[in-house]
Amino acid sequence: MTDLKSLPLINDKSSRQFELEVDGRMAKVEYELNGTKMFLTHSNVPKALAGTGVGAALVEKVFAYIEENNLKLVPMCSFVTAHLRKHPEWKRIVEKGVEV
Repeated sequence: MTDLKSLPLINDKSSRQFELEVDGRMAKVEYELNGTKMFLTHSNVPKALAGTGVGAALVEKVFAYIEENNLKLVPMCSFVTAHLRKHPEWKRIVEKGVEV
Protein backbone atom coordinates (compact mmCIF):
# COMPACT_ATOMS: atom_id res chain seq x y z
CA MET A 1 0.00 0.00 0.00
CA THR A 2 1.24 3.46 -0.92
CA ASP A 3 2.14 6.00 1.79
CA LEU A 4 -1.06 8.07 1.79
CA LYS A 5 0.52 11.18 3.31
CA SER A 6 2.96 11.50 0.40
CA LEU A 7 0.25 11.39 -2.28
CA PRO A 8 -0.72 14.71 -3.85
CA LEU A 9 -4.27 16.00 -3.57
CA ILE A 10 -5.62 16.86 -7.02
CA ASN A 11 -8.19 19.64 -7.29
CA ASP A 12 -10.05 19.03 -10.55
CA LYS A 13 -11.81 22.39 -10.75
CA SER A 14 -13.59 21.55 -14.00
CA SER A 15 -15.24 18.51 -12.36
CA ARG A 16 -15.50 20.24 -8.96
CA GLN A 17 -13.86 17.38 -7.13
CA PHE A 18 -10.77 16.58 -5.14
CA GLU A 19 -9.02 13.39 -6.15
CA LEU A 20 -6.50 11.08 -4.56
CA GLU A 21 -5.07 8.37 -6.77
CA VAL A 22 -4.05 5.28 -4.81
CA ASP A 23 -2.62 2.19 -6.49
CA GLY A 24 -4.23 3.16 -9.80
CA ARG A 25 -7.68 3.80 -8.29
CA MET A 26 -9.31 7.18 -7.74
CA ALA A 27 -10.94 8.27 -4.48
CA LYS A 28 -12.79 11.57 -4.66
CA VAL A 29 -14.72 14.22 -2.79
CA GLU A 30 -17.12 16.36 -4.80
CA TYR A 31 -17.66 19.99 -3.87
CA GLU A 32 -19.46 23.20 -4.64
CA LEU A 33 -17.67 26.49 -4.01
CA ASN A 34 -19.86 29.47 -3.17
CA GLY A 35 -17.80 32.54 -2.31
CA THR A 36 -15.65 31.47 0.64
CA LYS A 37 -17.84 28.48 1.53
CA MET A 38 -16.87 25.03 0.31
CA PHE A 39 -19.74 22.55 0.39
CA LEU A 40 -18.44 18.97 0.41
CA THR A 41 -21.35 17.16 -1.19
CA HIS A 42 -20.24 13.57 -1.88
CA SER A 43 -17.31 11.26 -1.32
CA ASN A 44 -16.43 8.04 -3.07
CA VAL A 45 -13.72 5.50 -2.30
CA PRO A 46 -13.43 2.49 -4.62
CA LYS A 47 -14.47 -0.77 -2.94
CA ALA A 48 -10.96 -2.17 -3.39
CA LEU A 49 -9.64 0.63 -1.15
CA ALA A 50 -12.41 0.48 1.49
CA GLY A 51 -11.13 0.14 5.04
CA THR A 52 -7.56 1.13 4.12
CA GLY A 53 -7.67 4.69 5.46
CA VAL A 54 -7.85 6.22 1.99
CA GLY A 55 -11.13 8.05 2.70
CA ALA A 56 -9.80 9.54 5.94
CA ALA A 57 -6.52 10.57 4.27
CA LEU A 58 -8.43 12.22 1.43
CA VAL A 59 -10.73 14.12 3.79
CA GLU A 60 -7.74 15.28 5.89
CA LYS A 61 -6.05 16.63 2.74
CA VAL A 62 -9.25 18.41 1.69
CA PHE A 63 -9.63 19.97 5.16
CA ALA A 64 -6.01 21.20 4.97
CA TYR A 65 -6.72 22.67 1.52
CA ILE A 66 -9.81 24.48 2.85
CA GLU A 67 -7.83 25.92 5.75
CA GLU A 68 -4.83 26.95 3.62
CA ASN A 69 -7.16 28.79 1.22
CA ASN A 70 -9.06 30.61 3.99
CA LEU A 71 -12.31 28.90 3.08
CA LYS A 72 -15.09 27.68 5.36
CA LEU A 73 -16.36 24.11 5.32
CA VAL A 74 -20.02 23.19 4.97
CA PRO A 75 -20.18 19.38 5.26
CA MET A 76 -23.07 17.83 3.34
CA CYS A 77 -21.65 14.33 3.01
CA SER A 78 -22.17 11.79 5.80
CA PHE A 79 -18.59 10.49 5.55
CA VAL A 80 -17.16 14.02 5.92
CA THR A 81 -19.46 14.73 8.87
CA ALA A 82 -18.47 11.46 10.56
CA HIS A 83 -14.79 12.33 10.11
CA LEU A 84 -15.38 15.76 11.67
CA ARG A 85 -17.01 14.13 14.69
CA LYS A 86 -13.97 11.87 15.14
CA HIS A 87 -11.56 14.80 14.69
CA PRO A 88 -13.17 17.82 16.41
CA GLU A 89 -9.96 19.84 16.00
CA TRP A 90 -11.12 20.47 12.40
CA LYS A 91 -14.30 22.19 13.57
CA ARG A 92 -12.23 25.39 13.40
CA ILE A 93 -12.76 25.43 9.62
CA VAL A 94 -16.54 24.78 9.72
CA GLU A 95 -18.79 27.70 8.72
CA LYS A 96 -20.29 29.43 11.77
CA GLY A 97 -23.78 28.20 12.57
CA VAL A 98 -23.32 24.83 10.88
CA GLU A 99 -23.99 21.90 13.23
CA VAL A 100 -21.76 18.85 12.96
